[in-house]
Amino acid sequence: VQLQASGGGLVQAGDSLRLTCAGSEGSFSAYNLGWFRQAPGKEREFVAAIRRRGGTIYYSDSVKGRFTISRDVTKDTGYLQMNSLKPEDTAVYYCATSPQSTITSSMYSARAYNSWGQGTQVTVSS
Repeated sequence: VQLQASGGGLVQAGDSLRLTCAGSEGSFSAYNLGWFRQAPGKEREFVAAIRRRGGTIYYSDSVKGRFTISRDVTKDTGYLQMNSLKPEDTAVYYCATSPQSTITSSMYSARAYNSWGQGTQVTVSS
């Protein structure tokens, strides 16, 4: 599975960005899709995920109500719409895939995801 995240940039607090995760042809349509982020000096943390089957969505408490994950399986593309951005959202954002069999508790763990795209930097100024 080959993934590439894009859409990051430098924005001001309160602005919006939409990140895109593009897969190579047929590369992640059969998998769950997750977004993670990593700030300097911090561990990679879960942001959001969506199941391939059923479309169940999961969010971290820190982004719930502000971020929206979605995917278009026909285009092999995933999205992370980020609204009301805060300086603490500054990080490198990664998209990743996990098997459909991933249990719910593992959907929040980076260890369940076995294919990762290159990250895209999001910087939010105050």
